[in-house]
Amino acid sequence: MVAPDKPLPYVGVTLMQVVIAVAVLVVGYIVAKIIVASFKRGLRKTKLPDLVVEFLGRFLSALLYVAVILLAVRALGIGVGSVVLGLSAVIGLILGFGMQDTLTNLAAGVWIVALRPIDMGEVVEVAGKVGKVNAVGIMSTELLTPDNVLITIPNKLVWGSVITNYTRMPTRRVNVDVGVAYGTDLDKAVKIAMELMEGHPKVLKDPAPGVAITGLGDSAINLQLRAWAKIEDFWDVKGYLTKAIYEAYTKEGIEIPFPQMDVHVRDMPR
Repeated sequence: MVAPDKPLPYVGVTLMQVVIAVAVLVVGYIVAKIIVASFKRGLRKTKLPDLVVEFLGRFLSALLYVAVILLAVRALGIGVGSVVLGLSAVIGLILGFGMQDTLTNLAAGVWIVALRPIDMGEVVEVAGKVGKVNAVGIMSTELLTPDNVLITIPNKLVWGSVITNYTRMPTRRVNVDVGVAYGTDLDKAVKIAMELMEGHPKVLKDPAPGVAITGLGDSAINLQLRAWAKIEDFWDVKGYLTKAIYEAYTKEGIEIPFPQMDVHVRDMPR
């Protein structure tokens, strides 16, 4: 059995140093978690947005974990200065091989947090992905889709992409498209649609709802119901109007045609 103060074979450190290093890692991890939690609680008492609080919390976590690792290395009797020098050399080598994306993602994360084109809890479309903003980290942004799938996007793609924010504004227009057969009394069709929208409690009076004739299709005259609602009522209103307009037109005998094509067969001369 190796004595606690005797160097272990092949590694040159004592068992006591290993135990101390492990203790430093465990205690340091716990302390870092406590510090970060306290830091974030303090920031939440200010007027800083949740997005900024989360970003700063993750940044502080990374710094503390690096410090804990350096302390553990020092506990093993290895000079911290040499470790830092070695890490610097490795980082330089990585950057030399074209891994500048790390710094690009970090810079992009800072810009996202500073200018806030997206914020915590908002539903956005970024780089072709749609979801609720779960977090913005120092390297990547997390989106949570409606079916509970977590998507991680590098910050540089977020900052370099067109961002569509579906929930930033307090209200949103609900568009419901419907087609009616040629020969339909359009005034009657528009009146029915207006009554549906005006009678729904979650449809706003200002801006007022409306119905637009958007085109003459191959099989139908295309109408669009346009109703304004609060952002949290958007899907309730859309679902209601889609179902209600179908039922109302069916009840009133207004045909909603399906796409169709007439084929004429002509006799070929013999």
